[in-house]
Parts: sequence; structure tokens; C-alpha cells
Amino acid sequence: RDILNRLHINLCSINTCRTLFVDKIIMEKQTFSKEELKKKLSPLQYHVTQEKGTERPFTGKFNKIKDEGIYSCIVCGLELFSSDTKYDSGCGWPAFNDVLDKGLVKLSKDTSNGTIRTEVQCARCDAHLGHVFDDGPKPTGKRFCINSASIDFKPANSTSDK
Repeated sequence: RDILNRLHINLCSINTCRTLFVDKIIMEKQTFSKEELKKKLSPLQYHVTQEKGTERPFTGKFNKIKDEGIYSCIVCGLELFSSDTKYDSGCGWPAFNDVLDKGLVKLSKDTSNGTIRTEVQCARCDAHLGHVFDDGPKPTGKRFCINSASIDFKPANSTSDK
């Protein structure tokens, strides 16, 4: 994967090429059976990612973490967010003002609970991650409000590759 990333950086310098790279190399759909997921995930992780649940605010393990690194989908491991775009929004969930690449997430209208929101899902495995709002900081103005139960964290100084 490191070689592919370096090749990508050397050959592609514009967003359209980056999106094509993401679509072709990383985005092969992954599906898991209910049984596989129930073995792999905690009950809360399963509820959040598969049943579109939400963890209680201020309870997630990544809400206050400030370490440098990458946040990935807890279900399939797809890298989604960087600590470079993480900020304390005060909402009670980890907040990011951007994703690593727009093609890594799916955005869709969510009208559950009597409100209109935009749901964020992993583009590779369709896991529910959280919601995105238009009240974030510049330059994007976005607040990706993500459940800690839907992501994992790999510190920047980690030498192992997931």
C-alpha cells in the first residue's frame, strides 16, 4: 500500500486523478455477514455501524484525543480522517472538518428522529459513521461529527501497518 501511495503521489497531483485512484484501488466493496460482524465488533460498535445508532455524547474514547494519526473505519479498516482536520467542536463526538478524500465516504439524507441531517457512511463497507453539518471551521465549513464506536485510530508514530 505504501508503494501505491507513493506512486499515486508521483503520478497524480489533481483531485480528479486522486478520486480515480481511490475508486479503482481502495474502493473494492467489502461485505460482512451479521455473524462475522457480531464476532468482530462490540455491541456498541455493531449498533452504531450496522443499526445507525449513536453513542452518548462525551463518552467516546476518541472525543478528546489530540494525538497525531489516522482514523479508519472500525468495520473494514478504510482510512477516513486525519488528526490534522480534527478539532474540538464541543458537540461530544470527534469532529473533523474534512475527510482524507471525498470518495472515501457516502453522504445521504437522513430524516430519522424528526430532523433533516446528512448521514456519513464508509464508502467501502457502508458502515454508519455519523453525520456532517455545515457549521464547521474554515476552510471547509464542515463538521463531520463521527461516533468513536465507528472508527479506530492509528498513531502517526506507529510502525505497524493495519
